[in-house]
Amino acid sequence: MSVATSPNITPAPIAPAMPRKTLAELLHELGDIPAHRVRLYPFPGTATEADALHINETERLCELVNGTIVELAVGLPQGYLGSLVAFHLNTFVLPRRLGIVVQPDAMFRMTPGNLREADVSFTRKSQLPKPVPQIGSWCPELCVEVLSPDNTRAEMNQKRIEYFRSGCLLVWEFDLHTRTVDVYTDPTTSQRFQESDTIDGGAVLPGFTLSLAELFTAFDEGMLSLT
Repeated sequence: MSVATSPNITPAPIAPAMPRKTLAELLHELGDIPAHRVRLYPFPGTATEADALHINETERLCELVNGTIVELAVGLPQGYLGSLVAFHLNTFVLPRRLGIVVQPDAMFRMTPGNLREADVSFTRKSQLPKPVPQIGSWCPELCVEVLSPDNTRAEMNQKRIEYFRSGCLLVWEFDLHTRTVDVYTDPTTSQRFQESDTIDGGAVLPGFTLSLAELFTAFDEGMLSLT
């Protein structure tokens, strides 16, 4: 049944058609991540920095990737290991007043315009503007990622490329499953360290060392206390 339209009412303009893209194409563009991490509102491709900041502060930790809100892959074990890494970094950084160590919530603007969050990061004091803005307009010199089951190889490759293009000098990727750390000095060059090894801060934090055996022992003791 048709409904008569008053001649005095101007019909609403027809919204422009959105570019056609399958869900599979979108997920592939984002690094073949699981669909449950992608926010459908704001509509993928239309989200802004303001949207990402609001969601990050009030709902879930997220990143802005190509105009799409992507929730971070998080878990208690990964978060706990990240907190231990941050503790060791702060123990070295704070007495020397070298800069700041932060964990997620801290958004940084990458060169392509995406907003990324490392699980832990270090920014040198000389790189910090005053006052410090709500969204970092720089990339930290050290970015630490603790891999979660929902992280994919393609996703992490994309993040590393953005990190280094935006000024990062060192990336540590911790894998709880294998008890290893991949240390990157550029997007594709890495050295794998085992649980019995010690990693260092390189040119970013000269003099800093971290015993992985001590780190994972503390992690195991903390996880055991939860059982």
